Amino acid sequence: MTENAIRLERRFSHPATAVWAALTTPELLARWWAPGDIAPVVGHRFTMDMDAWGHQQCEVLTVDPGKSISFLFSEGMLDTTITWRLEPVDGGTILHHEHAGFRLDTPTGRQAIEGMGNGWPGLLARIEGILADVS
Repeated sequence: MTENAIRLERRFSHPATAVWAALTTPELLARWWAPGDIAPVVGHRFTMDMDAWGHQQCEVLTVDPGKSISFLFSEGMLDTTITWRLEPVDGGTILHHEHAGFRLDTPTGRQAIEGMGNGWPGLLARIEGILADVS
């Protein structure tokens, strides 16, 4: 793998407002990914409790309310950036997911992109299960 990013698209049959809530509401985020006090506010610092992978420090970098958010993930360890962008389409929303900035010249970076590359599709699929509760 030469590219240091994981890019995925996932289509949901729910409005962007529901998907946005699933991504940026701590209680909902914890249901499909991990506990963390995320908030769609630039500069907001929060910690994700990644269980066996420990507590990951994060900081919100950009926000376009209801449309996109990006945040520094695993500050001081992986120092990667996760970006979620929502695209409203007929009958639902497409979530554009990008997890970028893996350092492929390090064993940790290579392990992380391989593990997360395998993990993200299943995680994003879990969002569907909570959208019915939101919309």
